[in-house]
Amino acid sequence: MSRKKISTTVYITEEQDEQLKELSRRTKVPVSVYIREGIDAVLRQYGDQLPGQLPLLRRDHRQ
Repeated sequence: MSRKKISTTVYITEEQDEQLKELSRRTKVPVSVYIREGIDAVLRQYGDQLPGQLPLLRRDHRQ
């Protein structure tokens, strides 16, 4: 399933850029895929610091 993607600017070191491009060249996987995988890994690692799903609010049916 493809999700809508947004454009953003990220600053990386020259070494990171070179290594990502070389990895991409060797694997034929776009650099953007590796960046999104890295973001996913960080979000999993620190997921306990993110808010969870809000509990459902009880509705009062009285009027």
